[in-house]
Amino acid sequence: MRRRGGLAQVGHPETRATPGGRKPEPRRRLTILPVATMLTARLSRPLLQLPGKTWSFSGRENEMRHTLLSSTSSVPVACRTYAADTVSPVGSKAVLVTGCDSGFGFSLAKHLHSKGFLVFAGCLLKDKGDDGVKELDSLKSDRLRTIQLNVCKSEDVEKAVETVRSSLQDPEKGMWGLVNNAGISTFGEVEFTSMDTYKEVAEVNLWGTVRMTKSCLPLIRRAKGRVVNISSMLGRMANPARSPYCITKFGVEAFSDCLRYEMHPLGVKVSVVEPGNYIAATSLYSPERIQAIANRMWDELPEVVRRDYGRKYFDEKISKMENYCNSGSTDTSPVIDAVTHALTATTPYTRYHPMDYYWWLRMQIMTHLPGAVSDRIYIH
Repeated sequence: MRRRGGLAQVGHPETRATPGGRKPEPRRRLTILPVATMLTARLSRPLLQLPGKTWSFSGRENEMRHTLLSSTSSVPVACRTYAADTVSPVGSKAVLVTGCDSGFGFSLAKHLHSKGFLVFAGCLLKDKGDDGVKELDSLKSDRLRTIQLNVCKSEDVEKAVETVRSSLQDPEKGMWGLVNNAGISTFGEVEFTSMDTYKEVAEVNLWGTVRMTKSCLPLIRRAKGRVVNISSMLGRMANPARSPYCITKFGVEAFSDCLRYEMHPLGVKVSVVEPGNYIAATSLYSPERIQAIANRMWDELPEVVRRDYGRKYFDEKISKMENYCNSGSTDTSPVIDAVTHALTATTPYTRYHPMDYYWWLRMQIMTHLPGAVSDRIYIH
Protein backbone atom coordinates (compact mmCIF):
# COMPACT_ATOMS: atom_id res chain seq x y z
CA MET A 1 0.00 0.00 0.00
CA ARG A 2 1.32 3.44 -0.91
CA ARG A 3 0.08 6.88 0.15
CA ARG A 4 -0.21 9.90 -2.06
CA GLY A 5 -1.92 13.21 -1.31
CA GLY A 6 -3.46 11.92 1.93
CA LEU A 7 -5.16 8.99 0.19
CA ALA A 8 -4.41 5.33 0.67
CA GLN A 9 -3.63 3.61 -2.60
CA VAL A 10 -4.04 -0.13 -2.84
CA GLY A 11 -2.34 -1.89 -5.74
CA HIS A 12 -3.70 -4.57 -8.05
CA PRO A 13 -1.62 -6.52 -10.62
CA GLU A 14 -1.65 -5.24 -14.17
CA THR A 15 0.69 -5.58 -17.17
CA ARG A 16 3.30 -2.86 -17.67
CA ALA A 17 5.42 -2.52 -20.84
CA THR A 18 9.24 -2.46 -20.50
CA PRO A 19 11.89 -0.93 -22.79
CA GLY A 20 13.83 -3.12 -25.18
CA GLY A 21 11.07 -5.62 -25.79
CA ARG A 22 11.65 -7.44 -22.56
CA LYS A 23 8.91 -9.51 -21.00
CA PRO A 24 6.21 -7.29 -19.58
CA GLU A 25 6.31 -6.86 -15.80
CA PRO A 26 3.28 -6.82 -13.58
CA ARG A 27 2.11 -3.29 -12.81
CA ARG A 28 0.10 -2.15 -9.83
CA ARG A 29 -3.23 -0.57 -10.72
CA LEU A 30 -4.16 2.02 -8.12
CA THR A 31 -7.49 2.04 -6.41
CA ILE A 32 -8.07 5.11 -4.28
CA LEU A 33 -9.79 4.62 -0.93
CA PRO A 34 -10.65 7.71 1.08
CA VAL A 35 -8.84 7.83 4.38
CA ALA A 36 -12.10 8.82 5.99
CA THR A 37 -13.57 5.37 5.27
CA MET A 38 -10.91 3.57 7.28
CA LEU A 39 -10.43 6.13 10.01
CA THR A 40 -14.10 6.71 10.68
CA ALA A 41 -14.72 2.98 10.86
CA ARG A 42 -11.76 2.52 13.18
CA LEU A 43 -12.79 5.36 15.48
CA SER A 44 -16.39 4.27 15.65
CA ARG A 45 -15.78 0.53 16.13
CA PRO A 46 -15.64 0.72 19.93
CA LEU A 47 -18.88 2.72 19.92
CA LEU A 48 -20.95 0.42 17.76
CA GLN A 49 -22.43 -1.39 20.73
CA LEU A 50 -23.47 1.74 22.61
CA PRO A 51 -27.19 1.86 23.43
CA GLY A 52 -29.29 4.43 21.61
CA LYS A 53 -26.75 4.93 18.86
CA THR A 54 -26.66 3.89 15.22
CA TRP A 55 -23.66 4.26 12.94
CA SER A 56 -24.07 3.82 9.19
CA PHE A 57 -21.43 3.45 6.49
CA SER A 58 -22.68 2.88 2.94
CA GLY A 59 -20.91 2.61 -0.38
CA ARG A 60 -21.84 3.73 -3.86
CA GLU A 61 -20.14 3.27 -7.20
CA ASN A 62 -17.31 5.79 -7.72
CA GLU A 63 -18.22 7.38 -4.37
CA MET A 64 -18.20 6.60 -0.68
CA ARG A 65 -20.80 8.17 1.59
CA HIS A 66 -20.20 8.18 5.32
CA THR A 67 -23.08 8.94 7.61
CA LEU A 68 -22.76 9.25 11.35
CA LEU A 69 -26.40 9.55 12.35
CA SER A 70 -27.18 12.56 14.48
CA SER A 71 -27.23 12.33 18.23
CA THR A 72 -30.41 11.78 20.19
CA SER A 73 -31.20 12.55 23.79
CA SER A 74 -30.94 8.85 24.64
CA VAL A 75 -27.23 8.74 23.78
CA PRO A 76 -25.16 8.43 26.93
CA VAL A 77 -22.94 11.35 27.83
CA ALA A 78 -19.21 10.67 27.89
CA CYS A 79 -18.42 10.92 31.60
CA ARG A 80 -14.88 11.17 32.87
CA THR A 81 -13.93 9.59 36.16
CA TYR A 82 -11.90 12.02 38.19
CA ALA A 83 -9.13 11.31 40.67
CA ALA A 84 -9.85 12.00 44.33
CA ASP A 85 -6.81 14.20 44.99
CA THR A 86 -8.25 17.59 45.91
CA VAL A 87 -7.09 20.86 47.38
CA SER A 88 -8.06 21.62 50.96
CA PRO A 89 -9.63 23.04 52.97
CA VAL A 90 -12.50 23.82 50.58
CA GLY A 91 -14.45 25.68 53.23
CA SER A 92 -12.01 28.58 53.26
CA LYS A 93 -12.01 29.11 49.49
CA ALA A 94 -14.11 31.76 47.74
CA VAL A 95 -15.39 31.32 44.18
CA LEU A 96 -17.14 33.86 41.95
CA VAL A 97 -19.48 32.36 39.32
CA THR A 98 -21.06 34.51 36.60
CA GLY A 99 -24.42 33.87 34.95
CA CYS A 100 -26.15 32.22 37.93
CA ASP A 101 -29.74 33.26 37.12
CA SER A 102 -30.35 29.89 35.44
CA GLY A 103 -28.72 27.00 33.60
CA PHE A 104 -25.21 25.85 34.43
CA GLY A 105 -24.46 28.82 36.68
CA PHE A 106 -27.54 28.32 38.85
CA SER A 107 -26.82 24.60 39.33
CA LEU A 108 -23.12 25.24 39.86
CA ALA A 109 -23.69 27.86 42.56
CA LYS A 110 -25.82 25.43 44.56
CA HIS A 111 -23.42 22.54 44.00
CA LEU A 112 -20.30 24.46 45.04
CA HIS A 113 -22.15 25.72 48.10
CA SER A 114 -22.99 22.13 49.03
CA LYS A 115 -19.30 21.29 48.70
CA GLY A 116 -18.37 23.91 51.27
CA PHE A 117 -17.15 26.77 49.07
CA LEU A 118 -17.89 30.41 49.80
CA VAL A 119 -19.87 31.21 46.65
CA PHE A 120 -20.51 34.60 45.10
CA ALA A 121 -23.22 34.07 42.48
CA GLY A 122 -23.26 36.81 39.86
CA CYS A 123 -26.79 37.31 38.54
CA LEU A 124 -27.85 39.57 35.67
CA LEU A 125 -31.44 39.85 36.93
CA LYS A 126 -30.93 40.21 40.67
CA ASP A 127 -32.23 43.77 40.57
CA LYS A 128 -35.40 42.51 38.84
CA GLY A 129 -36.18 39.83 41.42
CA ASP A 130 -35.61 36.87 39.09
CA ASP A 131 -36.90 33.48 40.28
CA GLY A 132 -33.45 31.90 40.13
CA VAL A 133 -32.01 34.64 42.34
CA LYS A 134 -34.86 34.23 44.82
CA GLU A 135 -34.22 30.50 45.06
CA LEU A 136 -30.52 31.00 45.73
CA ASP A 137 -31.27 33.66 48.32
CA SER A 138 -33.83 31.38 49.96
CA LEU A 139 -30.99 29.11 51.10
CA LYS A 140 -30.16 31.88 53.61
CA SER A 141 -26.55 30.78 53.90
CA ASP A 142 -23.60 32.94 54.86
CA ARG A 143 -21.59 30.97 52.29
CA LEU A 144 -23.81 31.81 49.29
CA ARG A 145 -24.31 35.41 48.27
CA THR A 146 -26.00 36.64 45.09
CA ILE A 147 -24.64 39.84 43.57
CA GLN A 148 -25.89 42.04 40.75
CA LEU A 149 -23.59 41.43 37.79
CA ASN A 150 -23.80 42.35 34.13
CA VAL A 151 -20.47 41.26 32.65
CA CYS A 152 -20.86 43.87 29.90
CA LYS A 153 -20.77 46.76 32.39
CA SER A 154 -17.42 47.70 33.87
CA GLU A 155 -19.08 49.34 36.87
CA ASP A 156 -20.97 46.11 37.70
CA VAL A 157 -17.78 44.08 37.37
CA GLU A 158 -15.75 46.44 39.56
CA LYS A 159 -18.46 46.53 42.21
CA ALA A 160 -18.73 42.73 42.23
CA VAL A 161 -14.98 42.29 42.66
CA GLU A 162 -14.96 44.83 45.49
CA THR A 163 -17.85 42.96 47.15
CA VAL A 164 -15.82 39.76 47.02
CA ARG A 165 -12.67 41.47 48.28
CA SER A 166 -14.41 43.11 51.24
CA SER A 167 -16.06 39.80 52.19
CA LEU A 168 -12.82 37.83 52.39
CA GLN A 169 -11.37 37.16 55.83
CA ASP A 170 -7.93 38.06 54.50
CA PRO A 171 -8.01 39.84 51.12
CA GLU A 172 -4.25 39.47 50.83
CA LYS A 173 -4.74 35.72 50.54
CA GLY A 174 -6.97 36.34 47.55
CA MET A 175 -9.93 34.57 45.95
CA TRP A 176 -9.60 30.94 44.96
CA GLY A 177 -11.68 30.69 41.82
CA LEU A 178 -13.46 32.48 38.98
CA VAL A 179 -15.91 30.63 36.76
CA ASN A 180 -16.74 32.60 33.60
CA ASN A 181 -20.09 31.05 32.80
CA ALA A 182 -22.24 33.99 31.67
CA GLY A 183 -23.14 33.75 28.01
CA ILE A 184 -25.82 34.11 25.39
CA SER A 185 -26.50 32.20 22.20
CA THR A 186 -28.13 32.83 18.88
CA PHE A 187 -28.35 31.31 15.42
CA GLY A 188 -28.55 32.31 11.79
CA GLU A 189 -26.46 32.00 8.66
CA VAL A 190 -23.95 34.76 7.97
CA GLU A 191 -26.20 36.65 5.52
CA PHE A 192 -29.12 36.32 7.92
CA THR A 193 -27.26 37.77 10.91
CA SER A 194 -26.96 41.49 11.57
CA MET A 195 -23.75 43.15 12.70
CA ASP A 196 -25.55 44.23 15.88
CA THR A 197 -26.16 40.56 16.70
CA TYR A 198 -22.51 39.66 16.17
CA LYS A 199 -21.47 42.50 18.49
CA GLU A 200 -24.07 41.66 21.14
CA VAL A 201 -23.02 38.02 21.43
CA ALA A 202 -19.32 38.91 21.46
CA GLU A 203 -19.83 41.56 24.15
CA VAL A 204 -21.17 38.95 26.57
CA ASN A 205 -19.41 35.73 25.64
CA LEU A 206 -15.95 37.01 24.77
CA TRP A 207 -15.39 40.52 26.10
CA GLY A 208 -17.39 39.72 29.23
CA THR A 209 -15.03 36.83 29.92
CA VAL A 210 -11.97 39.01 29.31
CA ARG A 211 -13.37 41.87 31.43
CA MET A 212 -14.20 39.60 34.39
CA THR A 213 -10.86 37.81 34.25
CA LYS A 214 -8.76 40.97 34.15
CA SER A 215 -10.63 42.41 37.12
CA CYS A 216 -10.33 39.23 39.20
CA LEU A 217 -6.75 38.26 38.41
CA PRO A 218 -5.09 40.26 41.22
CA LEU A 219 -7.16 38.32 43.77
CA ILE A 220 -6.72 35.01 41.91
CA ARG A 221 -2.95 35.47 41.68
CA ARG A 222 -2.66 36.05 45.43
CA ALA A 223 -4.42 32.76 46.11
CA LYS A 224 -2.58 30.92 43.31
CA GLY A 225 -6.09 29.90 42.38
CA ARG A 226 -8.13 28.85 39.37
CA VAL A 227 -9.82 30.37 36.34
CA VAL A 228 -12.43 28.16 34.67
CA ASN A 229 -13.90 29.37 31.39
CA ILE A 230 -17.07 27.83 30.01
CA SER A 231 -16.57 27.51 26.28
CA SER A 232 -18.37 25.00 24.04
CA MET A 233 -17.74 22.20 21.61
CA LEU A 234 -18.50 24.97 19.08
CA GLY A 235 -15.34 26.67 20.28
CA ARG A 236 -13.40 23.77 18.78
CA MET A 237 -15.41 23.05 15.63
CA ALA A 238 -17.63 25.39 13.66
CA ASN A 239 -21.17 24.65 12.56
CA PRO A 240 -23.44 26.14 9.89
CA ALA A 241 -25.82 28.85 11.11
CA ARG A 242 -23.90 29.36 14.38
CA SER A 243 -21.16 31.80 13.36
CA PRO A 244 -21.98 34.52 15.97
CA TYR A 245 -21.68 31.95 18.76
CA CYS A 246 -18.72 30.04 17.28
CA ILE A 247 -16.65 33.20 16.82
CA THR A 248 -16.97 34.08 20.50
CA LYS A 249 -16.25 30.58 21.78
CA PHE A 250 -13.20 30.20 19.53
CA GLY A 251 -12.10 33.49 21.05
CA VAL A 252 -12.62 32.16 24.58
CA GLU A 253 -10.47 29.15 23.71
CA ALA A 254 -7.62 31.33 22.43
CA PHE A 255 -7.89 33.71 25.38
CA SER A 256 -7.80 30.77 27.80
CA ASP A 257 -4.70 29.30 26.18
CA CYS A 258 -2.83 32.61 26.29
CA LEU A 259 -3.87 33.14 29.89
CA ARG A 260 -2.79 29.63 30.86
CA TYR A 261 0.68 30.19 29.43
CA GLU A 262 1.04 33.49 31.26
CA MET A 263 -0.34 32.31 34.60
CA HIS A 264 1.60 29.06 34.83
CA PRO A 265 4.77 30.64 36.30
CA LEU A 266 2.56 32.40 38.88
CA GLY A 267 0.89 29.21 40.11
CA VAL A 268 -2.56 29.97 38.68
CA LYS A 269 -4.25 27.14 36.77
CA VAL A 270 -6.59 27.85 33.85
CA SER A 271 -9.08 25.29 32.52
CA VAL A 272 -11.66 25.30 29.74
CA VAL A 273 -14.93 23.35 29.89
CA GLU A 274 -16.42 22.56 26.47
CA PRO A 275 -20.02 21.34 26.90
CA GLY A 276 -21.80 19.54 24.10
CA ASN A 277 -25.47 20.04 23.28
CA TYR A 278 -27.25 20.89 26.55
CA ILE A 279 -29.81 23.27 25.10
CA ALA A 280 -32.66 21.02 26.22
CA ALA A 281 -31.38 21.22 29.79
CA THR A 282 -30.68 24.95 29.94
CA SER A 283 -33.94 26.16 28.35
CA LEU A 284 -32.08 28.61 26.16
CA TYR A 285 -34.55 28.16 23.33
CA SER A 286 -38.24 27.40 23.53
CA PRO A 287 -40.09 26.81 20.24
CA GLU A 288 -41.76 30.19 20.74
CA ARG A 289 -38.44 31.98 21.23
CA ILE A 290 -36.92 30.32 18.16
CA GLN A 291 -39.88 31.42 16.05
CA ALA A 292 -39.76 34.95 17.45
CA ILE A 293 -36.05 35.23 16.63
CA ALA A 294 -36.68 33.81 13.15
CA ASN A 295 -39.52 36.24 12.40
CA ARG A 296 -37.49 39.23 13.51
CA MET A 297 -34.50 37.99 11.54
CA TRP A 298 -36.56 37.62 8.35
CA ASP A 299 -38.15 41.05 8.75
CA GLU A 300 -34.74 42.70 9.13
CA LEU A 301 -33.10 40.98 6.14
CA PRO A 302 -32.09 43.12 3.16
CA GLU A 303 -34.49 42.68 0.27
CA VAL A 304 -31.79 41.19 -1.98
CA VAL A 305 -31.08 38.45 0.60
CA ARG A 306 -34.77 37.60 1.03
CA ARG A 307 -35.21 37.43 -2.72
CA ASP A 308 -32.09 35.33 -3.40
CA TYR A 309 -32.65 32.73 -0.67
CA GLY A 310 -36.44 32.68 -0.49
CA ARG A 311 -38.68 31.94 2.49
CA LYS A 312 -38.70 28.18 1.91
CA TYR A 313 -34.93 27.90 2.34
CA PHE A 314 -35.05 30.17 5.38
CA ASP A 315 -37.80 28.12 7.03
CA GLU A 316 -35.91 24.87 6.40
CA LYS A 317 -32.91 26.24 8.27
CA ILE A 318 -35.08 27.37 11.17
CA SER A 319 -36.66 23.91 11.30
CA LYS A 320 -33.21 22.33 11.58
CA MET A 321 -32.39 24.65 14.47
CA GLU A 322 -35.61 23.67 16.23
CA ASN A 323 -34.72 19.98 15.90
CA TYR A 324 -31.23 20.63 17.28
CA CYS A 325 -32.61 22.55 20.25
CA ASN A 326 -35.02 19.75 21.11
CA SER A 327 -32.23 17.18 21.20
CA GLY A 328 -29.23 16.83 23.44
CA SER A 329 -28.76 15.94 27.05
CA THR A 330 -31.08 17.10 29.82
CA ASP A 331 -28.64 16.14 32.58
CA THR A 332 -26.14 18.91 33.34
CA SER A 333 -24.24 16.95 36.00
CA PRO A 334 -21.27 16.15 33.67
CA VAL A 335 -20.70 19.89 33.21
CA ILE A 336 -21.04 20.59 36.94
CA ASP A 337 -18.65 17.74 37.76
CA ALA A 338 -16.10 19.03 35.25
CA VAL A 339 -16.10 22.55 36.70
CA THR A 340 -15.90 21.16 40.23
CA HIS A 341 -12.87 19.06 39.30
CA ALA A 342 -11.19 22.06 37.69
CA LEU A 343 -11.64 24.00 40.92
CA THR A 344 -10.71 21.29 43.39
CA ALA A 345 -8.17 18.92 41.77
CA THR A 346 -4.52 19.40 42.58
CA THR A 347 -3.79 18.88 38.87
CA PRO A 348 -6.86 20.01 36.89
CA TYR A 349 -7.16 19.23 33.19
CA THR A 350 -6.53 21.86 30.54
CA ARG A 351 -9.79 20.97 28.78
CA TYR A 352 -12.92 19.09 29.77
CA HIS A 353 -15.35 17.60 27.23
CA PRO A 354 -18.74 16.89 28.82
CA MET A 355 -20.61 15.78 25.72
CA ASP A 356 -22.21 12.67 24.26
CA TYR A 357 -20.23 10.22 22.14
CA TYR A 358 -21.52 11.49 18.83
CA TRP A 359 -20.29 15.01 19.44
CA TRP A 360 -17.01 13.84 20.98
CA LEU A 361 -16.22 11.72 17.93
CA ARG A 362 -17.26 14.51 15.57
CA MET A 363 -15.00 16.95 17.39
CA GLN A 364 -12.02 14.60 17.11
CA ILE A 365 -12.57 14.12 13.39
CA MET A 366 -13.14 17.80 12.66
CA THR A 367 -10.10 18.94 14.64
CA HIS A 368 -7.64 16.22 13.60
CA LEU A 369 -8.43 15.36 9.98
CA PRO A 370 -8.01 17.60 6.93
CA GLY A 371 -10.94 19.92 6.39
CA ALA A 372 -11.77 18.29 3.05
CA VAL A 373 -12.32 14.98 4.84
CA SER A 374 -14.32 16.24 7.81
CA ASP A 375 -16.43 18.47 5.54
CA ARG A 376 -17.22 15.43 3.42
CA ILE A 377 -18.37 13.44 6.44
CA TYR A 378 -20.38 16.02 8.33
CA ILE A 379 -21.13 19.11 6.27
CA HIS A 380 -21.59 18.35 2.57
